[in-house]
Amino acid sequence: MSAKRVINYYIEYPAWDLSTRIFHWLNAILVLTLIALGVAILYSGTFGITPEGKILLKSIHVYAGYAFVANMVWRIIWGFAGNRYARWKAMLPFGKGYLRDLITYVKNLFSEKPDHYLGHNPLARLMIGAMYLLLVLQGITGLILAGTDLYMPPLGHEIKEYVTGAGEDHSKLAGVKPGSKEGIDEAAYNKMRAVRKPFEEAHEIIFYLLAISVILHLIGVAFTEIREKNAIISAMITGKKFFKIPPVDLDK
Repeated sequence: MSAKRVINYYIEYPAWDLSTRIFHWLNAILVLTLIALGVAILYSGTFGITPEGKILLKSIHVYAGYAFVANMVWRIIWGFAGNRYARWKAMLPFGKGYLRDLITYVKNLFSEKPDHYLGHNPLARLMIGAMYLLLVLQGITGLILAGTDLYMPPLGHEIKEYVTGAGEDHSKLAGVKPGSKEGIDEAAYNKMRAVRKPFEEAHEIIFYLLAISVILHLIGVAFTEIREKNAIISAMITGKKFFKIPPVDLDK
C-alpha cells in the first residue's frame, strides 16, 4: 500500500476503509446504548422503574440488539472481503509469526524506537480478539433471552408455543404477553426459565466484561496515540495514519 503525501516530515498512509470505519462508530454507539439500557434494566428497582417500564426498556434493548447483531454480521463478512488491514488475519492474535511480533512489540514498547503499525499492533490484536469474542457471545445470548423473556424473534414464536402448550393451535398465542402468566402452562414456563437461567447469567457476566474491555480499549488507544503520535484516533474518521518512517506491517 503506497503513501499518498508528506506533511511536516510525516508520510500519510491509507489504513481503514470506509466500511470498517462505519462499523466501528455504529458498534461504539450501539454498545454504549446497550450498556446504558442494561444498567437501567439490571437496577430497575433502584431507579424506581415500574414493571411496565422495565418491559419497555427490555423491548428497546432488544431492538438495539438487533441492530448490533446486524452490524456484527456485516463486520464478520467484511473481515473476509475488506482491505488488507480490515481482514481477520491482520486483526486476530493468530497466524504465522504473530507470537514473534508480539514479543518484539512488547520488548520495544517503552524503548526510544517503539514499533509502529499501520493496522492493529500485536498487543491490540489480543484486545480485539477478546472484544470480538465477547461481542459475538453477547449477541448470541441476547437473541436467546429476547425469545425467552419477551417472546421476540428469532425464538419467540417457538417459546410461546412451548410455554402455552399451543402446538399448532396458534389462536392461543395472541393473548400471551411478556410479564404476564395469562394463558401460560406453569410447569412448561418454569422449565423454560430454568433452561434460560444460564444464558441470562452469561449475558450479565459478559455485560460487565464488555464494560471493562471498553475502558481498557480506550486506555490502550489513548496510550498509543500519545506514545506513537500516528493519528490513531483520527484515522478511524479519515481512514489515514501518519508516520515518519514506514510502519513495520506495510509490506507484510
